[in-house]
Amino acid sequence: MIKSFNGTRRALFMSLAAVGVIATSLPALAVDFTGAGGTFPAPVYAAWGAQYKAKTGSTLNYQPIGSGGGQTQILSRTVDFGASDAPMASDKLASGKILQFPTVIGSIVMIVNLDGIKTDELKLSSQAVADIYLGKVTKWDDKEIADLNPGIKLPSLDILPVSRSDGSGTTYVFTSYLSDISADWKSKVGFNTSVKWPAGDSAKGNDGVAGTVKNTKGAIGYVEYIYAAANALTTTQLQNKAGKFVKPTVPAFQAAAGAADWDHAQDFAASMINTAGDTAWPIVSATFLLLPKDPKDAAKSAEIMKFIDWAYTEGDKTAEGLNFIALPASVKDRVRAAWKSEIKDASGNAIYK
Repeated sequence: MIKSFNGTRRALFMSLAAVGVIATSLPALAVDFTGAGGTFPAPVYAAWGAQYKAKTGSTLNYQPIGSGGGQTQILSRTVDFGASDAPMASDKLASGKILQFPTVIGSIVMIVNLDGIKTDELKLSSQAVADIYLGKVTKWDDKEIADLNPGIKLPSLDILPVSRSDGSGTTYVFTSYLSDISADWKSKVGFNTSVKWPAGDSAKGNDGVAGTVKNTKGAIGYVEYIYAAANALTTTQLQNKAGKFVKPTVPAFQAAAGAADWDHAQDFAASMINTAGDTAWPIVSATFLLLPKDPKDAAKSAEIMKFIDWAYTEGDKTAEGLNFIALPASVKDRVRAAWKSEIKDASGNAIYK
């Protein structure tokens, strides 16, 4: 059975409670704050939220509705913060008076349903992935795939590429990767949170994509690594920019994250797509929080920044235990500086102290 992120959240909360993380007595002056957006970071936000409530009594209510929804809701100010796996466009950030900053780094992997294929056994080149989603490669025993896997007997079975039907930061990251490695994809489809898919079927959310792949022989899809790991889905190797085939592992994700150019990243949106390095995984990205620069409720805004500051300081082990990559300390310091300079109360004073 495919686990939902809500189920993952409940399981994480219960497990934390079982080991005594959830306090029996809570401090006074607790603040409840709401957020909505990307499914990518939902498990780590749930774990952090449970631990932070134990420490402060403040409650995080986060709804993983997708990155597009997170961007829409923060622009309309129906939540205290938005979350997006896709960086918001600079003009929207400016007009919406939004500060965007990263929280953790994660990765996207390919999952397949093929009899006799073990996890991380199948090799896929970057071009093969693009051609599958373009509808150019339609059989699993196609020469383009078979030549990469001489020791595997591939069936003459139709390939069903599965994509997200909803506006999704995961789709933004995946199509950014396809655009980077395929000029054909870039010119015909491009990258966005939602695109017109040339081939295959679409399903809503990680649940939908994973469920469709798991129930359809010959299917292939893309999901966040944490989701694939939690549900024991069959992942593949991918060819990286150096031409090496790599397995989806935390060291491979760290190698990609280490190559990011944070110094020249506008709005903290450093690219980790197809970075250089023999061991780097090719589809890695930060996920972002979206916080109003002119919050209606300064107390809630302050609590959100305290929450993330706590997570930056004490939450790395929790994030890494869930197969996320922690941000470099230098990036965290830049984010804190941005909070002080960019987010003000009604009197124009800095909210973050």
